[in-house]
Amino acid sequence: MKIYTKKGDQGDTSLFGGQRLKKSDLRLECYGGTDELNSHLGLIQSTSKFSNPLIKSLQISLFEIGSHLAADPTSKNLQLPEINISIVEKMESEIDFMNESLPPLKTFILPGGTLSASHCHVARTVCRRVERMVVGLNERDGVDGQIIIFLNRLSDYLFVYARYLVYKEGGEEFKWLPSK
Repeated sequence: MKIYTKKGDQGDTSLFGGQRLKKSDLRLECYGGTDELNSHLGLIQSTSKFSNPLIKSLQISLFEIGSHLAADPTSKNLQLPEINISIVEKMESEIDFMNESLPPLKTFILPGGTLSASHCHVARTVCRRVERMVVGLNERDGVDGQIIIFLNRLSDYLFVYARYLVYKEGGEEFKWLPSK
């Protein structure tokens, strides 16, 4: 497989299905954001002292979502992978499980605590940005609503997982206290 084709050297690229767009197009920002988010999930898994099989499943889902976002919305006969929405229920179940071990939140917390928890917080903020962009793309072109649900729940999951990693890895949560 040849890595470089030189077809994008003028600042445009092809969607799956053939349509050419500028690389600055919102659609490319969306699927580029899912790729960035996926890389952050890899960092979480690589830096945590604990293996989390759900992370790999989330990464697979992000690739599937990315393929939908990278597809030409005017092409109707594309073979795209199914978006596995049941993973949203798995995230919710994991959130509930992790929350059982954590003290209730009574204030905002500052991102940090451990290296892997910090990576979770970065991934959470990237996820929120991608979600905002996908909502904008949905307003312009329409997208599968399951994508927005997945991204919304993933940011919730990453927040709780960050807290859980701080707890499991022996870090310390720092509460946000407003400046006086």
